[in-house]
Amino acid sequence: MATASNQSPTDAVTKPVQPNDVPATNAASGSVRVEIFDQVYNLRGSDADYILKLAEYVDGKMRAVSEQTATVDSVRLAVLAALNIADEYHLLKRQVETPSPDARQRANKLASALDEVLQDTRRTG
Repeated sequence: MATASNQSPTDAVTKPVQPNDVPATNAASGSVRVEIFDQVYNLRGSDADYILKLAEYVDGKMRAVSEQTATVDSVRLAVLAALNIADEYHLLKRQVETPSPDARQRANKLASALDEVLQDTRRTG
């Protein structure tokens, strides 16, 4: 998981930078420089590529929300983007936790077949 560096909020947010300035990685500190909604952040984590993907995803969500709303407040946009991401997460989590009827039926058939094999083994064993 990515964590923000120990900078105050005003230190972490800098003037917009040229695309070739972002992203930059610093192998010594494990920090990655990313840009999310025209703000630059120095983040730390064990996988720089993963951090970059997360930042791109969040940036995309914030831009999509900004196109759909009239607000220009970046904090409100961030909260709305976070709610959209949380919604996606919970929908996917529900799909994983609740198997489809086909999967449930197949699992029951396989369990029955396994029970039959085990019973046959006990009788002959």
